[in-house]
Amino acid sequence: MHHTILPPWRASIPPLAAALLVLAVHADLLDVRAPLLLVLAGVLLVASVFSAVHFAETVSHRVGQPFGSIVLALAVTVIEVALIVSMMLSPSEGDTTVARDTVFATVMLVLNGVVGLCLLVGGLRHREQSFQSHGAAAAFGVLGTLATLTLILPNFTLAVEGPHYSTVQLAFVTVVSLILYGTFLFVQTVRHRGDFLDIVTTEEAGGHPVPTNGEAAIGGVFLVVSLLMVILLAEMLAPSVEAGVAGIGFAEAFVGVIIAAVILLPEGMTALRAAASNRLQTSLNVATGSALASIGLSIPAIAAVSFLMGRPITLGLEREHIVLLVLSLFVGTLTLATGRTTIMQGAVHLVIFGCFVLLAAVP
Repeated sequence: MHHTILPPWRASIPPLAAALLVLAVHADLLDVRAPLLLVLAGVLLVASVFSAVHFAETVSHRVGQPFGSIVLALAVTVIEVALIVSMMLSPSEGDTTVARDTVFATVMLVLNGVVGLCLLVGGLRHREQSFQSHGAAAAFGVLGTLATLTLILPNFTLAVEGPHYSTVQLAFVTVVSLILYGTFLFVQTVRHRGDFLDIVTTEEAGGHPVPTNGEAAIGGVFLVVSLLMVILLAEMLAPSVEAGVAGIGFAEAFVGVIIAAVILLPEGMTALRAAASNRLQTSLNVATGSALASIGLSIPAIAAVSFLMGRPITLGLEREHIVLLVLSLFVGTLTLATGRTTIMQGAVHLVIFGCFVLLAAVP
């Protein structure tokens, strides 16, 4: 059982990815062709995603739900914040809108892409799926509040001109975001933990082998390393992707959507597997937890960097993006209202996601 939980070939993926990144730095000295490196990077990127999913499920099976969903959401968010901050500090990429665009892309990808696909696949396979609406509604309430305070309200304040918060306003929103996110984690893991557990189904009766503490610890380490390899390989491939996007006439912002999608692949695949196994509550925990962490933790961290750098960050969305965000929250609320879903809700979310992708490519 132990060798199936932590197979050695999966553990070998992160070291291979690290070796490729080192090779890429010295490619000119070693006379290695760039196209070959890019192909290998693409293969290892996909392999790293699958490894991250496996290690995330290893940890999840050990700690149980909803803690397992939180582990993956926090791990991805830490790397997301690191990427945003590195781009903010880069002289060539120091755009004040990068934080807003990345967080918005993450929220839209999760709420409509991941959730929509999970509902569609789960509905096709099981016809109708049930979940605990109390927990999902609580998560959406916090998400709607945080999204409005951080991505919409800055467009309408008067203290400073433009889609920015003043220092006092940004400090207040930062504190409130952390308090709301912390309160949600307390409710999810302690106070009302039962509201976030899967409804038991006959399909779950067989269960999964529970890893030992040692295996879970090793899985956690390799989860973080695998996610780090995903983000580094995505950054390595970004210039080529950017050139390809420009070549077909899409807007530059579409590159961020592609990179965000790659970063979210581990969470998306974990959620999709859970939905296919008729564990829709786990899928919603992963999806809403990721979106909440992206806003509730990313924005405060980026605000702290803004304070230290002494320059404002653009938070307010463009008008068309506000429409899509409000529509996503409205439809999401309707989706969670009954505690049951079919392919209909999945199709609606995927249509909204398609609109988001279209506007990102052709504003």
